[in-house]
Amino acid sequence: MSRPPAHASLDPGHTSVRHAASVLGSGTLISAPDTVPFALWSAAGHLNDLPEALWQTVAGWGDRDTTCAIVGGIVAARVGTGGVPAAWRQARETIPAWSRWEGAAVGH
Repeated sequence: MSRPPAHASLDPGHTSVRHAASVLGSGTLISAPDTVPFALWSAAGHLNDLPEALWQTVAGWGDRDTTCAIVGGIVAARVGTGGVPAAWRQARETIPAWSRWEGAAVGH
């Protein structure tokens, strides 16, 4: 009988970020197989909390801008703009009108 792969037991609620990054990779090899698994693991651990998902992802070191972009996209798709802290929304650059984003007109 074969054993499950080492990453099969990486429950986001019970595994340290550093251990997950060492097993799954965290983008240091600059390749999708070394980046995406960790990003998915990190997002799965905080699907309803964008800031916490991003902080956890940063703690994995590696290619942090890429892994955070992946995690941010996944979690933001779930929580919507309401999941982005108000201070973050207020500190962002103005979204140009040509983007046709409806929130741009009302300053969201």
